[in-house]
Amino acid sequence: MFVVIRRLATSFIFLSVLVAQAASGAPVNQKTLLVYGDSLSAAYGLEIQQGWVSLLQEKLHQTKSGWKVVNLSISGETTAGGLSRLPAALEEHRPELMLLELGANDGLRGTPLKSMSSNLEQIIQQAQKKNVDVLLFEMMIPPNYGPAYTRKFTQVFHDLGEQYTVPVVPFFLDGVAGHPELNQPDGIHPVAKAQPMIFDNVWPHIKTAID
Repeated sequence: MFVVIRRLATSFIFLSVLVAQAASGAPVNQKTLLVYGDSLSAAYGLEIQQGWVSLLQEKLHQTKSGWKVVNLSISGETTAGGLSRLPAALEEHRPELMLLELGANDGLRGTPLKSMSSNLEQIIQQAQKKNVDVLLFEMMIPPNYGPAYTRKFTQVFHDLGEQYTVPVVPFFLDGVAGHPELNQPDGIHPVAKAQPMIFDNVWPHIKTAID
C-alpha cells in the first residue's frame, strides 16, 4: 500500500510540474540553441536587445518553437579562446544546436590558417560527440591581407563543412560589410539598423536546422 501511495504521490508531483510549466507558457521540452561567436554576435557597441541574436530569440518566442537562445559570444574571441571554454559551455547548457561564428579575429590577427582550422575542427568534433548539431558561419576578411590569404581563409570554413557534414551559413554580413552607413566608426561592427538585415541573412538557415 505504501509503495502504491508513493508512486501516486510521485505521479502527482510530476503532473503538477507539467501543469505549472504549461500555465507559465514555458515549453515542457524546451531545446537550447547556443550562439557561440565573437563581437559580431555579442552586439558590440549596442544595447544587447538591439543585436541580431536578440532578434532571433524574439522570433523563436513569437513562433512558439520551443527553443531558447543562449548567447555565449564574447567580443574579441578567437577560435583558440572558443575551444578552451567549450567543454564547460556544453556541459552547462547542453544545447541541441550550436551556431559557430568564430574566426574573424583570427583573420584580423593574421593567425596561421592551420591553427584556425584545427581549432574550429576540434570545436565541431567536441560538439558532435555531444550530439550537438552545428551551423558553421562562413567568415571573410578585408582584401588588404592579400588575395591568397583572403581566399584560403574563407575556404577553411567550406572545407570543414564538407568534411564534417556541417551546413555552412554564407557570409552573414552580406549587404552590410563595406557600407559605411551600416557600420560603426571602426568600419567593422554593424550599427543597430543593420541588425535586422543580418538576422534576415541567417534566419532561413537557422529555420531549416530547427525544423
